[in-house]
Amino acid sequence: MSDGWLYPSWVVGAARMREVDATWPAPRATLHHSVGTWPFLLNGTTTMLEWHPNRQAVMQARGWPIGEARVVVEVEAGHSGCLVSIHETPVRGPGAALPSFLSGPLLRWRNSETLRRLSYLAESDSLGPRNMSPGIYGESAGGVKPPAASD
Repeated sequence: MSDGWLYPSWVVGAARMREVDATWPAPRATLHHSVGTWPFLLNGTTTMLEWHPNRQAVMQARGWPIGEARVVVEVEAGHSGCLVSIHETPVRGPGAALPSFLSGPLLRWRNSETLRRLSYLAESDSLGPRNMSPGIYGESAGGVKPPAASD
């Protein structure tokens, strides 16, 4: 999640990145992306409100005329990995006007697929060596070992 350029790789609906603030994922940093499918793209932004590495991210996603949502991604450490959950709440625009019995199932489907994509990225070796700095649980980020000197 800390690499803003990967946002469209895991967020359902995000189609491309236009710009990533140099301070991402620090609070108040913004991702500038587009949503939809070409040629029907809408420019949107996602701003980090709170960033607690390896524990929680709170973001404000904007995609007018669709609206705005508050998105909370939480990580709980486990014995063999971690459990990641997403809670998305429409806060402005047409999405916020929908009753939860209509928006709830759509958001659950969307966020389930988003988590599936995020797990593929986190578990994949296809991105090459990742940041190997120690995480809060004493494990290296991403769980990928750097290549040995003889490789």
